[in-house]
Amino acid sequence: MTKTSIKTGLNFDASYSEQLEGFYASSSGEKLKAPKVIAFNELLADELGLNYKDLSQDELAHLLTGSIKAEGSNPFAQVYAGHQFGGFSPQLGDGRAIMLGEVIDSNGIRRDIHLKGSGQTPFSRGGDGKAAIGPVLREYLLGEAMYALGIPATRGLAATLTGEKVMRDKLLDGAVVARVASSHIRTGTFQYFAARGEQEQVKLLADYTINRHFPELTESENPYIALLRAVRDRQAELISQWVLVGFVHGVMNTDNMTISGETIDFGPCAFIDNYDENASFSSIDRQGRYALGNQPYMAQWNTARFAETLLPLLDDDNEKAITIATEEIQEFTPIYQKHWLQGMNNKIGLSQIQSGDFELANELIAALQVENVDYTQFFRSLSEVINGDVQKTYELFENTDKFEKWYKNWNNRLLLESSSIEATIESLNSVNPIYIPRNHLVEEALQAAEEDDFKPFEKLLSVLTSPYEERTGLEKFANPAPKGFGPYKTFCGT
Repeated sequence: MTKTSIKTGLNFDASYSEQLEGFYASSSGEKLKAPKVIAFNELLADELGLNYKDLSQDELAHLLTGSIKAEGSNPFAQVYAGHQFGGFSPQLGDGRAIMLGEVIDSNGIRRDIHLKGSGQTPFSRGGDGKAAIGPVLREYLLGEAMYALGIPATRGLAATLTGEKVMRDKLLDGAVVARVASSHIRTGTFQYFAARGEQEQVKLLADYTINRHFPELTESENPYIALLRAVRDRQAELISQWVLVGFVHGVMNTDNMTISGETIDFGPCAFIDNYDENASFSSIDRQGRYALGNQPYMAQWNTARFAETLLPLLDDDNEKAITIATEEIQEFTPIYQKHWLQGMNNKIGLSQIQSGDFELANELIAALQVENVDYTQFFRSLSEVINGDVQKTYELFENTDKFEKWYKNWNNRLLLESSSIEATIESLNSVNPIYIPRNHLVEEALQAAEEDDFKPFEKLLSVLTSPYEERTGLEKFANPAPKGFGPYKTFCGT
């Protein structure tokens, strides 16, 4: 293809690159001969204002791999640092990704379009900068699944084959995922400049972040303390949503935690089948640092690392700044618990928090933990329990003693609710999904795609975009893994 740029209709507005010099390096995707789009999100493209109908399939594929520049964009790779499994790396950065650009979408909202797997950048650190088809489709699929579940996440705009092979454990088709987020500013972005002692740069980034994500904080007595609180609160709420739906991120390093509070980087993530607070799927998380039950503690730890970067902005007196930061971080746990309890109450049909609800919720979790009950099936079954059919729920337990005790306490608590049975059933089914990205189905879809069969992927994606709506003929998507599947392990991949 001979074109050097393409008209896209996207309304680019490069605030990051214009205001934050030194926070990135210009970088473009590798030139490709024959890329091919294999998944494309038309609804999201319409929101962004992308005139894909005016483009040929060839032009669209080159655009979505970064192989040809979009008119008005100036692609770049971001630099950042990060704590990876507790150890600090002073320079990381987008080693296999570029920012295609910021766009103002059809609703006037600023969003990033980010390409992952587009080739080497100045931050590749010897890597090839590429990605394989399986991890790319996983990221696309999981981002859209999380969005459909109502959890803030980067979204999949497209998955595109590069037309080249990449070597991992074997030769695989290369691919690029185009993802969209409100920004890609990370805790690690702040850490990069703080570790270098460049406090003016930290302040510049903090001011930019406030203006972009928290403009209401500009009038605060100390906007930087307010920023710390806002980021803490978003992280606490996000992690509660993960835990409530049984999502295990797998690699909660500080370079994978966005300041905006969106789920990012789906490499080794997975959803639990049976409830287990020690569930950990990532092949590199050998100690279970980021296991299901550890995620709130790790999010608090990550937020503390963010707070450290802001200390000179919190107060001129370092000791006082540490005190301020410590007090704010200590509030993470009660804020998380508040969100988790409200979410758990919603999952069991309780509209308001009352005395004893926290104990009731933990009594249930303890029963699920002991019996290794399928988490998603259990909560979905509660709408039938409310309607008088307890048999299916009983069948999920090998020993029902703990459940029966909780069931009696739950029934007594329900007597304090004013909602009708019909309203409670509707509410339960609106917050307890019937379809989640079951690991065996995800693997089935990705393995088929590696063999050039995209039908399982497309089917699974269509199911997961409406996770709360039960549909006939989709029973296999609501069932747990067959016997013999597992133990399940995931890999970073991209």
